[in-house]
Formats: sequence, C-alpha cells, structure tokens
Amino acid sequence: MAERSVELPSGARMPLLGLGTWQARGPGAAGAVRTALDVGYRHIDTATMYANEREVGQGIAESGVPRAEIFLTTKLPQGNAGRERQTLAESLAALGVEYIDLWLIHWPPGGARPDVWERLLELQAEGRARDVGVSNYSLRQIDELERATGRLPAVNQIEWSPALFDRDVLDGHRRRGVQLEGYSPLRTMNLRDPRLVQIAEAHGVTPAQVILRWHVEHRIVAIPKSTNAERIAENAAIYDFELTPAEVEVLHALG
Repeated sequence: MAERSVELPSGARMPLLGLGTWQARGPGAAGAVRTALDVGYRHIDTATMYANEREVGQGIAESGVPRAEIFLTTKLPQGNAGRERQTLAESLAALGVEYIDLWLIHWPPGGARPDVWERLLELQAEGRARDVGVSNYSLRQIDELERATGRLPAVNQIEWSPALFDRDVLDGHRRRGVQLEGYSPLRTMNLRDPRLVQIAEAHGVTPAQVILRWHVEHRIVAIPKSTNAERIAENAAIYDFELTPAEVEVLHALG
C-alpha cells in the first residue's frame, strides 16, 4: 500500500492512481465507479462542477467496498466562493457520505483568495474533509495562501503528463511539501508517438500504461478518466513493470 500511495498531512494515504469522472454522466458514471472499485481502485475523483456526485455516490454504495477503504475527492467551484459550507454540505448529501477525504478549490476564484482557503481550513477542522487543497493554482498563489494563513494545501491538482513535464514546477511542489496530482494524464499525449510506442512494446504494455507508470514512479498522483470497463482495468495494470532511467529521460524529452 505504501508503494502505491502517498501520505498527506492528516496522515491519510492517497492512492497514486485514481479514477477521474469528468464528463461521466448518469448510469455510465455509477457503472464506471463500480467497475473501478471492483478491479482494485481505491481512489475516486469528482467535483461539484461535474454534476455527477450523486451517480458517483451511487457507484460507491453499490460496490460493496467499505467507505473507509475509499479515498474520495470532490471540489469547490470557483463561483461558489463565499458558499463553502453550503457547497460541501450539498456534496456530502449527493455523495451519500459523512466526510470527504480531499476537498479542493477547483480553480482560483479571481486570485488565490486566502479568505476562501481559510474557510476550507475551518471545515477541515470540523471533520468534514480530512485534507484540503487546491487545483489549477500556481506556486505563487500557493505561497500567497501560506503567507496569509500559515497553512499549505495538501495537494495541488493540475494538468500533467510527460508532454507537460516541468522540473521546476515538480521541484517547487516538493520543496513546499505539496503533493502534485495530475489530471488529464493521457489527453495531452500523442499515444502514437514512435518513442512512446517503442517503450510500450519493450514492456508488452500500452502507451497509456507507460504514461501512468511514469506518473507513479515520480510519486505524482494520476487520475485518468474513463467509463469503458476494459480501459479502466487496463489503466490499473501498471504495477508489474518498471521504466528504465533511459526510458524516463525519453519521456521527459516529449515535453
């Protein structure tokens, strides 16, 4: 478990691989969550803006997996700044849970907004969210939150992949102790790139599996989205091979 997860400030462990649910709707969303949990995922990512929290909660309830074994993330829309308590209550009700493992500010609401961050910290202190963080924030904005409150986000979820690899961004998060989480890890990649295909063929896996393996080897959380049962299972099968240092450098060069 420790090799496949990272520890957050609360002491909770966040699985390095999760299921993203952006654009998943209706029965397909609930079914994707059930499938993911059935094949071994224990990390599900949703958001108020996705308008699928109820279906995600349904999938969790129908899976039979105990709530305590699931790491669940949702997000505060930037337009709901000032209505944090109401938004979180609505998310909890829609998901059918008593707490969120990770609650993020989805986008900077007109700037870093330390006042919004302060209210997330208050709700965390009440036990409604085990950890709190941000999404799509710059390092400068993260520093602004810390200067104002003395507290850093546990996580910053940003678009990330080998094509977007930036050593300064990665190192900046690590120096601050902020866990980097990558969304759309596959969407920004050319899965037919010959260099990527060659690495995949060397390990008998798919290009998508190589990209996800690259994330977890860097201790970066990845949340590929899919409602396809076969793809969901394939994305999880990344723990029986390792990339060589030379292969990692090739992937870095794709950026």
